Amino acid sequence: MKVIVIGGIAGGPSFATRFRRLNEQNEIIILERGEQISVASCALPYYLGGVISDRSSLIERTPAVLKQKNNIDVRVRHEVTAIDPQHHVLSVKNLASGEQYSETYDKLVLATGARPVLPPIKGIETADNVFTLRSLTDGDRIKDYLQTASPQRVTILGAGAAGVELAENLRHLGLTVTLVDQAEQVMQPYDAEMTGFLEDELVKNGVEVKLGETIDAVTDNGHQLHLSDGSSFTTDMLLVVTGVRPNNEVAQNAGIQLSADGHIVVDDQLATSVPDIYAIGDVIETTSLITGLPIPSMLSSAANRQGHLLADILNGGSLHYPGFVGVSVAKVFKLTASMVGYSEQALKAAGITNYDSLFITPFDHAYFYPNVKRLNIKLLYEPDTGKILGGQFVGENGADKRAGELSAAIAGGLTVDELPNIELPYSPPYSAPRDPLNMAGYVGINQREQANQTVSYEQLSATERTDGIFLDIHEEGKAASSKIDSDLAIPLTELRERLSEIPTGHTVYILYRKGLGPYNATRILAGNGFDVKIVTE
Repeated sequence: MKVIVIGGIAGGPSFATRFRRLNEQNEIIILERGEQISVASCALPYYLGGVISDRSSLIERTPAVLKQKNNIDVRVRHEVTAIDPQHHVLSVKNLASGEQYSETYDKLVLATGARPVLPPIKGIETADNVFTLRSLTDGDRIKDYLQTASPQRVTILGAGAAGVELAENLRHLGLTVTLVDQAEQVMQPYDAEMTGFLEDELVKNGVEVKLGETIDAVTDNGHQLHLSDGSSFTTDMLLVVTGVRPNNEVAQNAGIQLSADGHIVVDDQLATSVPDIYAIGDVIETTSLITGLPIPSMLSSAANRQGHLLADILNGGSLHYPGFVGVSVAKVFKLTASMVGYSEQALKAAGITNYDSLFITPFDHAYFYPNVKRLNIKLLYEPDTGKILGGQFVGENGADKRAGELSAAIAGGLTVDELPNIELPYSPPYSAPRDPLNMAGYVGINQREQANQTVSYEQLSATERTDGIFLDIHEEGKAASSKIDSDLAIPLTELRERLSEIPTGHTVYILYRKGLGPYNATRILAGNGFDVKIVTE
């Protein structure tokens, strides 16, 4: 059997090397239109910032190594221009020589990935100081510009994970960095409760952050940027990291089914709609393991695992891809942001409204061990079943670890009620006897049991608003809990001693604030005979 792989960055080599380990006889060819294969693209910001100094370390395998060790024929600078599915023939162009030829296949694997998108900004196409970052070739161009043009002020358009990582690494070089995004927050699709910490960390480290802004035009050969608010400023360099689109043209022209946003649709064995053609990585739309809805799998870790699995499938294994969970992590100076599954924004975009959330800030390890810090955790789940829909973690230590553990819990079908039962390793430098993930489970259980005791202010009738006693439990010196006016303010730590101040015969509404405080207040008041609810804005 002759197997051809189109694309050689992440999923393609993962498939090819695994397939060779399983089968010594089949012919394997990788066709890659770029100049390198097996490039650690996610490491490029750290290469530009000098954290990774050895360029060769970014290339895991070379064509020569794959030929020698794995007997895989790798052809770089070779572009597939057409697929003839009926006759199982590819049209290939050697970009170095200009030669065009045909290549037959028995099985075809599309691992064509995605490419950066330049937004429609007037003047951006002709500016000589505008760069995108997706490939090592892009990284080389940027590195060369940094060394030869010596820019001092750099603007990054796009404040997602890639833009934030670039901002940090360019600050390490001593450059003045401005981050611009049309969204009102950094790090989409994290929710606002989490992104405030990240924005503060960026600003604290000298990054200028302009949110809710777009660049309308670029003039002076890319050195003058005009924003949507009418202002303008100069820059020496513009890096655009506003998103990518799947490399789907050759698949589309071959009649392969695409999703509405252009991803290749695959089944649970990674097969496309055309016989003997499969697809993996950034170019595909698969199924969410959490919701069962269609979803892209835009992570190199997913591409590598899909490639490994597809090799087993094509070797005769009766295996199936269970679906995409989605686990990511990003370094933001001293902070780590890690996310698994859906955020609240993503749930709303998917049309999912049946969810509840919790937000806690436990210590990242035992409170009595030095350098203890808060770990901010947001968890989303179905209120009726406890099914976990996603989680977000931001802190100096342990955010990635908890996201990984939560991903395993989701893949294993655990509910929020079962998180307290997960046995996680404990030692004072690393965790607490009850791990932060256990604590999230306890809070989730409490919320589910007390769901009928939490109401929004809008749900209250005029009579309930007039007759109710609105109680703020914030501690002295802390900010008020809510924008809702309170009738009483009694710190939680003094609540038991000051119960006599609360009028009886009325429903007491605890003004919501993040953490366990409102829940603890309801337990104290309910235990002393009060009718009590938590009220949100």
